[in-house]
Amino acid sequence: MNLDTLKNFVAHGVDKCKVLVIGDVMLDKYYFGEVTRISPEAPVPIAHVTQVKDTLGGAANVVHNLALLGCQTSIVAQIGRDVHGEKLLATLKNRGVNFSGVIETSKPTTTKIRVISGHQQMIRLDFEDASELDGADEKILLDKFFERLSSVDAVIISDYGKGVCTERICREVIKACRAAKKFVVVDPKGDDWQKYFGASFITPNLKEFNEILPRKIKNVDELIETAAAKVIDEFNLNGLVITRSAKGLTLVDGKKISHIKARAQEVFDVSGAGDTVISVFAAALAGKIDSAAAAYLANVAAGVVVAKVGTYAVARDELLAAIDRLI
Repeated sequence: MNLDTLKNFVAHGVDKCKVLVIGDVMLDKYYFGEVTRISPEAPVPIAHVTQVKDTLGGAANVVHNLALLGCQTSIVAQIGRDVHGEKLLATLKNRGVNFSGVIETSKPTTTKIRVISGHQQMIRLDFEDASELDGADEKILLDKFFERLSSVDAVIISDYGKGVCTERICREVIKACRAAKKFVVVDPKGDDWQKYFGASFITPNLKEFNEILPRKIKNVDELIETAAAKVIDEFNLNGLVITRSAKGLTLVDGKKISHIKARAQEVFDVSGAGDTVISVFAAALAGKIDSAAAAYLANVAAGVVVAKVGTYAVARDELLAAIDRLI
Protein backbone atom coordinates (compact mmCIF):
# COMPACT_ATOMS: atom_id res chain seq x y z
CA MET A 1 0.00 0.00 0.00
CA ASN A 2 1.54 3.31 -1.09
CA LEU A 3 0.77 5.57 1.86
CA ASP A 4 2.38 8.58 0.19
CA THR A 5 -0.12 8.27 -2.67
CA LEU A 6 -3.03 8.12 -0.22
CA LYS A 7 -1.67 11.07 1.73
CA ASN A 8 -1.34 13.10 -1.46
CA PHE A 9 -4.92 12.23 -2.41
CA VAL A 10 -6.29 13.32 0.96
CA ALA A 11 -4.19 16.50 0.99
CA HIS A 12 -4.63 17.61 -2.60
CA GLY A 13 -7.14 15.41 -4.45
CA VAL A 14 -10.16 14.87 -2.24
CA ASP A 15 -11.40 18.45 -2.66
CA LYS A 16 -11.84 17.79 -6.38
CA CYS A 17 -14.16 14.81 -5.74
CA LYS A 18 -17.89 15.31 -6.12
CA VAL A 19 -20.07 12.93 -4.15
CA LEU A 20 -23.87 12.87 -3.90
CA VAL A 21 -25.67 11.18 -1.01
CA ILE A 22 -29.29 10.04 -1.18
CA GLY A 23 -30.93 8.62 1.92
CA ASP A 24 -32.44 9.06 5.36
CA VAL A 25 -31.18 12.15 7.18
CA MET A 26 -31.56 12.57 10.93
CA LEU A 27 -30.91 15.14 13.62
CA ASP A 28 -29.37 13.90 16.88
CA LYS A 29 -30.00 16.17 19.87
CA TYR A 30 -28.24 15.70 23.20
CA TYR A 31 -29.30 17.28 26.49
CA PHE A 32 -26.56 16.97 29.11
CA GLY A 33 -27.46 17.64 32.71
CA GLU A 34 -26.99 16.94 36.38
CA VAL A 35 -29.38 14.89 38.49
CA THR A 36 -29.55 15.92 42.14
CA ARG A 37 -33.12 15.11 43.16
CA ILE A 38 -36.28 13.17 42.37
CA SER A 39 -39.38 14.88 41.01
CA PRO A 40 -42.19 15.50 43.51
CA GLU A 41 -44.65 14.86 40.65
CA ALA A 42 -43.52 11.30 39.89
CA PRO A 43 -40.73 8.90 40.94
CA VAL A 44 -38.38 10.09 38.19
CA PRO A 45 -35.07 11.98 38.32
CA ILE A 46 -34.93 15.67 37.49
CA ALA A 47 -32.13 16.60 35.09
CA HIS A 48 -30.90 20.17 35.28
CA VAL A 49 -29.79 20.78 31.69
CA THR A 50 -26.36 22.38 31.43
CA GLN A 51 -25.51 21.78 27.77
CA VAL A 52 -27.36 21.12 24.51
CA LYS A 53 -25.64 19.62 21.47
CA ASP A 54 -27.01 18.99 17.97
CA THR A 55 -25.26 16.61 15.56
CA LEU A 56 -26.02 15.24 12.12
CA GLY A 57 -27.15 11.61 11.99
CA GLY A 58 -27.99 8.94 9.43
CA ALA A 59 -27.31 10.02 5.84
CA ALA A 60 -26.58 13.51 7.17
CA ASN A 61 -23.61 12.09 9.11
CA VAL A 62 -22.34 10.55 5.86
CA VAL A 63 -22.58 14.01 4.29
CA HIS A 64 -20.86 15.51 7.34
CA ASN A 65 -17.91 13.13 6.92
CA LEU A 66 -17.59 13.97 3.24
CA ALA A 67 -17.74 17.71 3.89
CA LEU A 68 -15.09 17.57 6.62
CA LEU A 69 -12.84 15.62 4.26
CA GLY A 70 -13.17 18.50 1.81
CA CYS A 71 -15.32 16.78 -0.82
CA GLN A 72 -17.77 18.75 -2.92
CA THR A 73 -20.86 17.26 -1.31
CA SER A 74 -24.57 17.29 -2.14
CA ILE A 75 -27.59 15.58 -0.60
CA VAL A 76 -30.98 14.38 -1.85
CA ALA A 77 -33.27 13.65 1.07
CA GLN A 78 -36.54 14.38 2.92
CA ILE A 79 -37.23 16.47 6.02
CA GLY A 80 -40.40 17.65 7.72
CA ARG A 81 -41.85 21.12 7.98
CA ASP A 82 -40.58 21.55 11.51
CA VAL A 83 -37.94 23.18 13.66
CA HIS A 84 -35.77 20.04 13.58
CA GLY A 85 -35.65 20.20 9.78
CA GLU A 86 -34.69 23.87 9.92
CA LYS A 87 -31.87 23.07 12.33
CA LEU A 88 -30.62 20.22 10.13
CA LEU A 89 -30.55 22.43 7.02
CA ALA A 90 -28.77 25.22 8.90
CA THR A 91 -26.09 22.75 9.99
CA LEU A 92 -25.66 21.42 6.45
CA LYS A 93 -25.34 24.99 5.18
CA ASN A 94 -22.64 25.72 7.76
CA ARG A 95 -20.73 22.66 6.52
CA GLY A 96 -20.81 23.91 2.92
CA VAL A 97 -23.11 21.12 1.70
CA ASN A 98 -25.38 21.63 -1.31
CA PHE A 99 -28.79 20.79 0.17
CA SER A 100 -30.97 22.07 -2.69
CA GLY A 101 -32.00 18.42 -3.26
CA VAL A 102 -33.70 18.22 0.16
CA ILE A 103 -37.50 18.30 0.01
CA GLU A 104 -40.10 18.92 2.70
CA THR A 105 -42.93 16.42 3.14
CA SER A 106 -45.74 15.79 5.61
CA LYS A 107 -43.50 13.33 7.48
CA PRO A 108 -41.55 14.76 10.44
CA THR A 109 -37.80 15.20 10.37
CA THR A 110 -36.35 12.07 11.93
CA THR A 111 -34.95 13.27 15.25
CA LYS A 112 -33.48 11.42 18.20
CA ILE A 113 -33.29 13.28 21.50
CA ARG A 114 -31.10 11.87 24.27
CA VAL A 115 -31.01 13.07 27.88
CA ILE A 116 -27.68 12.26 29.52
CA SER A 117 -26.51 12.69 33.09
CA GLY A 118 -22.86 11.97 33.73
CA HIS A 119 -22.10 9.20 31.24
CA GLN A 120 -25.53 7.59 31.62
CA GLN A 121 -28.28 7.96 29.03
CA MET A 122 -31.52 8.46 30.95
CA ILE A 123 -34.04 8.45 28.11
CA ARG A 124 -34.24 8.72 24.33
CA LEU A 125 -37.13 10.36 22.50
CA ASP A 126 -37.62 9.49 18.81
CA PHE A 127 -39.57 11.72 16.41
CA GLU A 128 -40.08 9.78 13.18
CA ASP A 129 -42.41 8.27 10.64
CA ALA A 130 -40.60 5.34 9.03
CA SER A 131 -43.29 4.68 6.40
CA GLU A 132 -42.11 4.80 2.79
CA LEU A 133 -42.47 7.95 0.75
CA ASP A 134 -45.57 8.06 -1.43
CA GLY A 135 -45.30 7.91 -5.21
CA ALA A 136 -45.44 11.67 -5.71
CA ASP A 137 -42.60 12.36 -3.26
CA GLU A 138 -40.57 9.48 -4.75
CA LYS A 139 -40.82 11.15 -8.16
CA ILE A 140 -39.76 14.54 -6.78
CA LEU A 141 -36.71 13.02 -5.09
CA LEU A 142 -35.76 11.05 -8.19
CA ASP A 143 -36.07 14.20 -10.31
CA LYS A 144 -33.73 15.97 -7.87
CA PHE A 145 -31.29 13.06 -8.18
CA PHE A 146 -31.36 12.92 -12.00
CA GLU A 147 -30.74 16.69 -12.18
CA ARG A 148 -27.49 16.23 -10.26
CA LEU A 149 -26.13 12.89 -11.47
CA SER A 150 -24.12 14.21 -14.42
CA SER A 151 -22.20 16.62 -12.18
CA VAL A 152 -20.95 14.09 -9.59
CA ASP A 153 -18.28 11.37 -9.57
CA ALA A 154 -19.91 8.90 -7.16
CA VAL A 155 -23.22 8.30 -5.38
CA ILE A 156 -23.90 6.93 -1.90
CA ILE A 157 -27.24 5.37 -0.95
CA SER A 158 -27.48 5.69 2.83
CA ASP A 159 -30.41 3.50 3.89
CA TYR A 160 -31.48 3.82 7.51
CA GLY A 161 -34.94 2.34 6.97
CA LYS A 162 -36.79 5.62 7.48
CA GLY A 163 -38.69 5.60 4.19
CA VAL A 164 -36.52 7.39 1.62
CA CYS A 165 -34.68 4.38 0.17
CA THR A 166 -37.69 2.67 -1.35
CA GLU A 167 -37.27 -0.15 -3.85
CA ARG A 168 -38.18 2.20 -6.69
CA ILE A 169 -35.69 4.88 -5.65
CA CYS A 170 -32.84 2.42 -5.07
CA ARG A 171 -33.38 0.57 -8.32
CA GLU A 172 -33.66 3.73 -10.44
CA VAL A 173 -30.64 5.35 -8.79
CA ILE A 174 -28.50 2.24 -9.32
CA LYS A 175 -29.70 1.81 -12.91
CA ALA A 176 -28.89 5.44 -13.72
CA CYS A 177 -25.46 5.23 -12.09
CA ARG A 178 -24.62 2.08 -14.04
CA ALA A 179 -25.68 3.72 -17.29
CA ALA A 180 -23.63 6.82 -16.51
CA LYS A 181 -20.64 4.70 -15.39
CA LYS A 182 -20.67 6.24 -11.92
CA PHE A 183 -19.81 4.35 -8.75
CA VAL A 184 -22.82 3.76 -6.51
CA VAL A 185 -22.06 2.54 -2.99
CA VAL A 186 -24.79 1.36 -0.60
CA ASP A 187 -24.99 1.32 3.18
CA PRO A 188 -27.74 -1.32 3.54
CA LYS A 189 -30.63 -1.83 5.91
CA GLY A 190 -32.66 -4.98 6.54
CA ASP A 191 -32.65 -8.45 5.03
CA ASP A 192 -33.92 -7.59 1.54
CA TRP A 193 -31.05 -6.61 -0.72
CA GLN A 194 -32.93 -7.09 -3.98
CA LYS A 195 -33.49 -3.35 -4.17
CA TYR A 196 -29.68 -2.91 -4.21
CA PHE A 197 -29.23 -5.32 -7.15
CA GLY A 198 -26.47 -4.10 -9.48
CA ALA A 199 -24.83 -1.64 -7.06
CA SER A 200 -21.09 -1.13 -7.34
CA PHE A 201 -20.37 -1.89 -3.68
CA ILE A 202 -22.37 -2.57 -0.52
CA THR A 203 -20.78 -1.81 2.86
CA PRO A 204 -22.50 -3.84 5.62
CA ASN A 205 -21.18 -4.52 9.07
CA LEU A 206 -20.98 -8.20 9.99
CA LYS A 207 -24.36 -8.16 11.75
CA GLU A 208 -26.03 -6.64 8.67
CA PHE A 209 -24.22 -9.13 6.42
CA ASN A 210 -25.44 -12.05 8.50
CA GLU A 211 -29.03 -10.86 8.15
CA ILE A 212 -29.09 -11.80 4.46
CA LEU A 213 -27.25 -15.12 4.75
CA PRO A 214 -29.18 -18.42 4.98
CA ARG A 215 -26.94 -19.38 7.91
CA LYS A 216 -25.05 -16.97 10.17
CA ILE A 217 -21.27 -17.05 10.03
CA LYS A 218 -18.60 -16.23 12.60
CA ASN A 219 -16.14 -13.37 12.27
CA VAL A 220 -13.57 -15.55 10.47
CA ASP A 221 -11.69 -14.56 7.28
CA GLU A 222 -12.36 -17.73 5.30
CA LEU A 223 -16.07 -17.85 6.13
CA ILE A 224 -16.51 -14.21 5.17
CA GLU A 225 -14.66 -14.69 1.87
CA THR A 226 -16.86 -17.64 0.85
CA ALA A 227 -20.13 -15.96 1.83
CA ALA A 228 -19.14 -12.67 0.19
CA ALA A 229 -18.41 -14.34 -3.15
CA LYS A 230 -21.90 -15.87 -3.18
CA VAL A 231 -23.60 -12.59 -2.25
CA ILE A 232 -21.67 -10.65 -4.90
CA ASP A 233 -22.83 -13.13 -7.52
CA GLU A 234 -26.43 -13.20 -6.24
CA PHE A 235 -26.85 -9.42 -6.32
CA ASN A 236 -24.62 -8.64 -9.31
CA LEU A 237 -22.24 -6.42 -7.34
CA ASN A 238 -18.72 -5.29 -8.06
CA GLY A 239 -17.82 -6.06 -4.49
CA LEU A 240 -18.43 -5.85 -0.75
CA VAL A 241 -16.75 -3.95 2.06
CA ILE A 242 -17.63 -5.71 5.32
CA THR A 243 -16.78 -3.92 8.55
CA ARG A 244 -15.86 -6.35 11.32
CA SER A 245 -15.61 -4.25 14.49
CA ALA A 246 -12.29 -4.89 16.29
CA LYS A 247 -11.09 -7.09 13.40
CA GLY A 248 -11.11 -4.21 10.92
CA LEU A 249 -12.73 -4.70 7.53
CA THR A 250 -12.69 -7.00 4.52
CA LEU A 251 -12.89 -5.99 0.87
CA VAL A 252 -13.98 -8.61 -1.65
CA ASP A 253 -13.87 -7.22 -5.19
CA GLY A 254 -13.89 -9.96 -7.79
CA LYS A 255 -10.77 -12.02 -7.15
CA LYS A 256 -9.27 -9.21 -5.07
CA ILE A 257 -9.56 -9.93 -1.33
CA SER A 258 -8.12 -7.65 1.34
CA HIS A 259 -8.40 -8.28 5.09
CA ILE A 260 -7.44 -4.98 6.69
CA LYS A 261 -6.83 -5.10 10.42
CA ALA A 262 -8.10 -2.47 12.84
CA ARG A 263 -5.45 -0.58 14.78
CA ALA A 264 -5.54 -1.00 18.57
CA GLN A 265 -7.42 1.80 20.31
CA GLU A 266 -7.84 2.88 23.91
CA VAL A 267 -11.53 3.47 23.15
CA PHE A 268 -13.47 1.30 20.72
CA ASP A 269 -16.86 2.90 20.05
CA VAL A 270 -18.23 1.93 16.63
CA SER A 271 -20.99 4.59 16.65
CA GLY A 272 -20.97 6.21 13.22
CA ALA A 273 -17.97 4.20 12.03
CA GLY A 274 -19.99 2.73 9.14
CA ASP A 275 -20.82 6.25 7.93
CA THR A 276 -17.13 7.12 7.96
CA VAL A 277 -16.18 3.95 6.08
CA ILE A 278 -18.67 4.48 3.26
CA SER A 279 -17.82 8.20 3.02
CA VAL A 280 -14.07 7.73 2.71
CA PHE A 281 -14.38 4.65 0.50
CA ALA A 282 -16.74 6.38 -1.95
CA ALA A 283 -14.68 9.57 -1.97
CA ALA A 284 -11.54 7.58 -2.81
CA LEU A 285 -13.33 5.72 -5.61
CA ALA A 286 -14.50 9.10 -6.93
CA GLY A 287 -10.86 10.16 -6.91
CA LYS A 288 -9.94 7.11 -9.03
CA ILE A 289 -8.20 5.34 -6.15
CA ASP A 290 -8.05 1.54 -6.48
CA SER A 291 -10.74 -0.25 -4.41
CA ALA A 292 -8.18 -2.01 -2.17
CA ALA A 293 -6.42 1.28 -1.41
CA ALA A 294 -9.80 2.97 -0.92
CA ALA A 295 -10.78 0.30 1.62
CA TYR A 296 -7.45 0.70 3.41
CA LEU A 297 -7.95 4.46 3.65
CA ALA A 298 -11.50 3.95 4.93
CA ASN A 299 -10.14 1.66 7.64
CA VAL A 300 -7.59 4.28 8.71
CA ALA A 301 -10.41 6.84 8.99
CA ALA A 302 -12.55 4.41 10.97
CA GLY A 303 -9.65 3.99 13.38
CA VAL A 304 -9.86 7.70 14.17
CA VAL A 305 -13.62 7.53 14.73
CA VAL A 306 -13.73 4.49 17.02
CA ALA A 307 -11.22 6.18 19.31
CA LYS A 308 -13.89 8.82 20.05
CA VAL A 309 -16.97 8.43 22.21
CA GLY A 310 -20.27 8.72 20.32
CA THR A 311 -20.95 9.55 16.67
CA TYR A 312 -17.99 11.41 15.21
CA ALA A 313 -17.03 12.68 11.76
CA VAL A 314 -13.36 12.63 10.84
CA ALA A 315 -11.79 15.80 9.42
CA ARG A 316 -9.15 15.88 6.70
CA ASP A 317 -6.38 17.05 9.06
CA GLU A 318 -7.13 14.16 11.42
CA LEU A 319 -6.99 11.65 8.57
CA LEU A 320 -3.69 13.10 7.35
CA ALA A 321 -2.26 12.84 10.87
CA ALA A 322 -3.42 9.20 11.08
CA ILE A 323 -1.67 8.43 7.77
CA ASP A 324 1.52 10.14 8.99
CA ARG A 325 1.56 7.83 12.00
CA LEU A 326 1.68 4.86 9.61
CA ILE A 327 4.41 6.19 7.33
